[in-house]
Amino acid sequence: TQELMESGGGSVQSGGSLRLSCAASVDIYVMAWFRQAPGKEREGVAAIEGDGSTEYAKSVKGRFTISRDNAENTLYLQMNSLKPEDTATYYCAADPSETIFSFQLLEKAKYRYWGQGTQVTVSS
Repeated sequence: TQELMESGGGSVQSGGSLRLSCAASVDIYVMAWFRQAPGKEREGVAAIEGDGSTEYAKSVKGRFTISRDNAENTLYLQMNSLKPEDTATYYCAADPSETIFSFQLLEKAKYRYWGQGTQVTVSS
């Protein structure tokens, strides 16, 4: 059984929008989105704690919005003003820990659970 299931990826032109979703089947406190482009390291995009506190990578701040529905145990990523450099496989991540410091929220080593990824392609 997959603990995290992403959906919502696809192809869009530069300047367009996409919304990603991630449904969790385990108890978690912090959730995040990471992405990995071919030949590059997986990088943190945005994270949200159980109390609603958020962190964003500088490259997406002001364009992407992370949110969660705690009742449905679902994570979202609204991506606006998409650029070709946003093209990557996007992964949902989650962890039950309530002791991750805010400056660590975009570190992939802090997360126990991972989704299988969903592809986002932005054409110019």
